[in-house]
Amino acid sequence: MDEKSLKPQLRFKEFTDAWEQRKLGDFGSVCMNKRIFKNQTSENDEIPFYKIGTFGGKADAFISRSLFEEYKSKYPYPVCGDILISASGSIGRTVEYQGAEEYFQDSNIVWLNHRNTIHNPFLKYFYAVVKWNGIEGSTIKRLYNENILNTQITLPQKPEQQKIGTFFSNLDNLITLHQRKLDKLSNVKKALLEKMFPKNDSDVPEIRFKGFTDAWEQRKFDEVISRIATGLNPRDNFKLNSGGTNYYVTIKNFEHGHLHLDENCDKIDDTALKQIQERSDLQKDDILFSSIGRVGDCYLIESKPKNWNINESVFTLRPNKAAVNPLYMFHTIHADCVLSYILNNVTGSTFKSIKISDLKKAIIPLPNKEEQKKLGIFLSKLDNLITLHQRKLEKLKNIKKACLEKMFV
Repeated sequence: MDEKSLKPQLRFKEFTDAWEQRKLGDFGSVCMNKRIFKNQTSENDEIPFYKIGTFGGKADAFISRSLFEEYKSKYPYPVCGDILISASGSIGRTVEYQGAEEYFQDSNIVWLNHRNTIHNPFLKYFYAVVKWNGIEGSTIKRLYNENILNTQITLPQKPEQQKIGTFFSNLDNLITLHQRKLDKLSNVKKALLEKMFPKNDSDVPEIRFKGFTDAWEQRKFDEVISRIATGLNPRDNFKLNSGGTNYYVTIKNFEHGHLHLDENCDKIDDTALKQIQERSDLQKDDILFSSIGRVGDCYLIESKPKNWNINESVFTLRPNKAAVNPLYMFHTIHADCVLSYILNNVTGSTFKSIKISDLKKAIIPLPNKEEQKKLGIFLSKLDNLITLHQRKLEKLKNIKKACLEKMFV
């Protein structure tokens, strides 16, 4: 391998030397904890015992402190910073050992004892791009010691290893921070959806905007929707992707209030589009409703579509604006007071669906129009904030993926 190929595409400017290609076995040996038998575990002992099924998660088995102390002193045990590897199941998953008192299943959870010859954070991110020797393209579902030891690694000197490890550690910390913010906002929204709509037989919510005191009404969908329609099945009426340029929207194209249309979407020609539009002409403020699979997932149409329509798995709900604010109705469908009815009235055990006749009977709680408007705007702003954090998180993950591809040889 020439010197040029031993340098990464992207690196810190102060480093110029070629990297060195070696085998992991040149740096040390594969280690694992002493075998723990089932009769040595319990559900209430002191030391967590991680099996392959709980690796990286929450332990559901424990061993005694006396056994832990004995085995830790007599047999191999990781040091803080060692990178533990799953050798079965989802092979190659890693967890950085943080120094806690815990024990790990032998042979299924292993680590490379390299005696500090490799910077552990660098090794951690190398494992994210590694091609394990002997298993690429095979059906082998286990990572044996020889696979690990014979795996090639190309690495720089320690200072560059440290800088790369620090860079990715900081990036992971930033990803974790945004994930926590996103989780917190999602939990806030979930709590608000429970408290800002009346529960059970109550006619007022637990939390509401100042200035509103009137009791809410209970109305059926059929009373607040002027139209419910579906699209057509392409199997019976037209062909998909036969040269057309109009989007053919199915339940796979919208999720959690977001519509995804790109070049990979199904397309229909103008004749098919006209045929569908005669049945379900979409308008601004119509709500697309998933009638199968993710029953209850929906999308609010923000402007009249010009070049797409829907298939039969999608219901089009047209709110009667004299009775209900479309934005309010869109958010209310996701509230437990409405969604619980919808989910309790689906049919099918494997592939769930709901009938139009059953959906029409769903009950929607209605405050006055001004309170509806305020609730709709508030929940939309919260959704926009959640979307912002989702996009930041996706961007950071994409940056990490790109850097992993270009900063390792």
